[in-house]
Amino acid sequence: MTDTSRTTSYLQSEEAARRVKKRYAAEKRFRFYGLAMISIGLIFLAILFYTIISAGLLGFQSSQIKVQVPLTAENLGIEPGASREDIEAISGFKLTKLARASLHTYLGLADGDRDARARSDGLLSNGVDTQLRDLILDDPAIIGSTVDVWLMAHGNVDPFLKRQISRDLPEERRLLNDQQLGWLDRLAADDRAALKFNTNLFKMGASADPELAGVAVGLIGSFFMMVLVVVIALPIGVGAAIYLEEFAPKNKLTDLVEVNINNLAAVPSIVFGILGLAIFINLLEMPRSAPVVGGLVLSLMTLPTVIIATRSALRAVPPSIKQAALGVGASKMQAIFHHVLPLAMPGILTGLIIGLAHALGETAPLIMIGMVAAVFDIPGGPLDPATALPVQIYMWAGLPERGFVALTSAAIMILLAFLLTMNATAVILRKRFERRW
Repeated sequence: MTDTSRTTSYLQSEEAARRVKKRYAAEKRFRFYGLAMISIGLIFLAILFYTIISAGLLGFQSSQIKVQVPLTAENLGIEPGASREDIEAISGFKLTKLARASLHTYLGLADGDRDARARSDGLLSNGVDTQLRDLILDDPAIIGSTVDVWLMAHGNVDPFLKRQISRDLPEERRLLNDQQLGWLDRLAADDRAALKFNTNLFKMGASADPELAGVAVGLIGSFFMMVLVVVIALPIGVGAAIYLEEFAPKNKLTDLVEVNINNLAAVPSIVFGILGLAIFINLLEMPRSAPVVGGLVLSLMTLPTVIIATRSALRAVPPSIKQAALGVGASKMQAIFHHVLPLAMPGILTGLIIGLAHALGETAPLIMIGMVAAVFDIPGGPLDPATALPVQIYMWAGLPERGFVALTSAAIMILLAFLLTMNATAVILRKRFERRW
């Protein structure tokens, strides 16, 4: 009774109340600090996304100028009904000159005013010849007629139509002079200068002109590399994990292998790039800037992730599943491949997709194997020169032209969309196939 009385007295004392209050206050402070850290992280994330999206949306738009181009047989040098080969043989200089002459006519520039004509030529992109040739190839029946066509504006026009540059700057500090701005205002007032969807972003390769640059080469190169990573990393990684987890003897050699696999998962990615440069390019003499080399390097980098995820998924399957299969007469291999592996597949797929997302965003190893080169033509296979989307972003970020700022952010948005899609797929697969034991 004496001990009970003392305990009750202590609990009712002011010192006990103070200590309890102090503990509750510490808990409230901890919760506040946690919420504050989460809030700060979300704020910085929101700022990051706002910065990228606000600049990237402009990258999905391109400045275009509408001109009336006479595609007569005399101007083109071919007759109606010409073959595809004849159309492709039209001189690019002739098509560019035809587009510029049409703009001169609209602006009312005299033949003798060479200075004004030269300044007006600066409103149209250097790639208008490709546009006109593609237009004729798509519809050869327009040969002999005059058509209104939206042509790409020069990269110097783009910042003014997108209101990225103030017109109040002194003329010597602007990309366009007062006369060119006047022509641009006249074209805009007549609905002949406007922002259109930037189709070049998805169908063009590298270019020094921002209005002609696109991510097509990077997207196709990344696609080829991801296919190679799946083909190589999935069977090898899953097979290695099954052997190490179920069949390998427990000795110093297997312990050494397991330690090294865990260590490889933490090795900087540029080390894999050096390995690929030494083995695949210098030793095996495989082509530089080829997606096949990039796929092999990224496969080596992804293998530890797949092996570790597969082993964790196999361990998550209750041992009773395998024991029950063995108890009814199945061999060890049958028990693993027919019972354990299907139940572990959600975790394996999740690990693979996470590894693919990691590989998709890598830049350093691809730079080491030469995929930083400017590639203009769309690759037709994994052996053709190509680049990757992260490398394309890296290259654009270092260019001085203002138009590449929006293109860089637009490419980042495309890459983030792929990464978010892959991570969402991993979550859906896990929720869809996950078993509760």
